[in-house]
Amino acid sequence: MKKISLIVLIIVLIAFPLSAQKQLTADPSATQIKWTGKKLGKEHVGSIGLKEGYIRIDKNAITGGEFIVDMTTITNIDVKDEKMNGMLVGHLKSDDFFGVVKFPASKLVLTGGSSFVNGTATVKGTMTIKQSTHPVEFTVKETSAGGVKTYTAVITVDRSLYDVRYGSGKFFTDLGDKAISDEFTLEVTLVAKS
Repeated sequence: MKKISLIVLIIVLIAFPLSAQKQLTADPSATQIKWTGKKLGKEHVGSIGLKEGYIRIDKNAITGGEFIVDMTTITNIDVKDEKMNGMLVGHLKSDDFFGVVKFPASKLVLTGGSSFVNGTATVKGTMTIKQSTHPVEFTVKETSAGGVKTYTAVITVDRSLYDVRYGSGKFFTDLGDKAISDEFTLEVTLVAKS
């Protein structure tokens, strides 16, 4: 009887191996998201806050995750004049750009990735801004210290895909030096722990 039980256990373990999957919870207070937007000869830089999120790791690869970004926290750090800074941030929050009253959150969903090699992997997923969802792919670097994992990435986003049209040459002509690049970048430093 013991022999049969052992054989059954071995068969179960072969058919359904124990998963090494871990889910790590993002630390919003330690995580940083820096945005950079550009136009001819100029750029603006600021930050956005992470509301919540998690990342799943299995066999040295990111297998999933979801992150909610609080669009109401958009800030600018390069415009020093307080009034001009407020106007810029207000414009970014307006319907011309991200319409944060109607769309207070954006979302990044990770669907999978390659195995980490020398601490680097490629990750795929979808990003939702306003009402639009599109695929994204980017490189992630992983470091670890004291049970805390840090993931860094630069994600390039084409805002025109997400109905963020203000100053876009794809939607308006004769913009001249008022044209704003359709691409902006998000430099993410994600801090997560189990």
